[in-house]
Amino acid sequence: MIELSAVSEHPLTPTLSPVAGGEGVPPPLPKSTEGGREPAGPGVLLPLPRAGEGGGEGGWQRDGGSGEVPYPSSGRIDIHRLDPADAAAHARWDAFVFGCTEATFFHRAGWQKILRNVFRHDTHYLYAQRDGRIEGVLPLAHVNSLLFGNALVSLPFAVYAGVAASSDEAAAALEAEAQRLAQKLGVAHLELRHVQPRHTDWPRQDLYVTFRKTIAADDEANMLAIPRKQRAMVRKGIKNGLRADIDSDVERFFALYADNVHRHGTPALPRRYFQALRDEFGADCEVLTVLAPDGKPLSGVLSFYFRDEVLPYYAGDDLAARDLAANDFKYWELMRRAGARGIKVFDYGRSKQGTGPYAFKKNWGFEPTPLHYEYRLYKRDAVPQNNPANAKFKLMIETWRRLPLGVANWLGPYVVRNLG
Repeated sequence: MIELSAVSEHPLTPTLSPVAGGEGVPPPLPKSTEGGREPAGPGVLLPLPRAGEGGGEGGWQRDGGSGEVPYPSSGRIDIHRLDPADAAAHARWDAFVFGCTEATFFHRAGWQKILRNVFRHDTHYLYAQRDGRIEGVLPLAHVNSLLFGNALVSLPFAVYAGVAASSDEAAAALEAEAQRLAQKLGVAHLELRHVQPRHTDWPRQDLYVTFRKTIAADDEANMLAIPRKQRAMVRKGIKNGLRADIDSDVERFFALYADNVHRHGTPALPRRYFQALRDEFGADCEVLTVLAPDGKPLSGVLSFYFRDEVLPYYAGDDLAARDLAANDFKYWELMRRAGARGIKVFDYGRSKQGTGPYAFKKNWGFEPTPLHYEYRLYKRDAVPQNNPANAKFKLMIETWRRLPLGVANWLGPYVVRNLG
């Protein structure tokens, strides 16, 4: 399926608000380290067993339900399903995610609640366990649309997901269960959005890349890392007297975002989705709004924080933002604030190769790293092409642009729930 992100890329239009950066790209998210104990969040240590550790015979089995009670395993990998109502199980899942180097912000358990409550998608959050310890997670959602297809995806509305595991056995067991589930549900395809390649023999989507770079705590070092032309745009925004606020709600952001996507011919995600993100993830979901000297909102970005990374994910701009360099100033201000709070990595999310947003991010000194969206095809012959280059969406885009904004915002949520 396709993912809706104004900062990364909307499925039916070019990126709305490109994002900024500097030089030096960190490698893709590394494989989990073997053995030892890794931090699972502030003050928490989570044991991560070695592949094959635990004694007894290998192999795995499903738990046959959604409960948290494990089978007696004697070293066997058991597959369980996360109960949406079990807070303790959610805490265990998130403890693993924060400690697993393969995991991303989109592996957090809170997305299950959002996908179910906001978009009404059935979710299948699988985790692999050995001797009572989680060794891997695979969040999945079933998206079924007449227009965009019937798929089991990890994960809708996310640029990264797929398997995050501390052992090869756990990863293999989770993927096998996902394939079994996909066939049971009768979907046309299974889609796993991995940062690193896992199956070179699976069909894949080679369209997308990600842009990531390390940032410093020093403002001047970050400023000088921006190539000269784009650095001049940042300085222009500063000279124009722009300022940035951190908002406690999504109201100003949503107004900028909804107007922006409408101009690009794209249905807007519902306001309640952004509020749900703020409610679920708290301080790890932040809204920054850029204001003109007279206080008029010009540009906004909603960002996710995960460990030592910041990911600007959704954005929107007023028509006046371009002339005042508000977009460039916005991402500089986000980078500056993130560096000051100890963030080490600025992650721009994904872009399509050969597009304007792709070029913009390179102009900021970022280098692309390919993403690996891997598929199992069951009722289709080729990987789905749900992107703006697909001719079947061009008329839809042009028609949507002509709708009154109020009508578009009313209709948008009914369409957009099946994108992602």
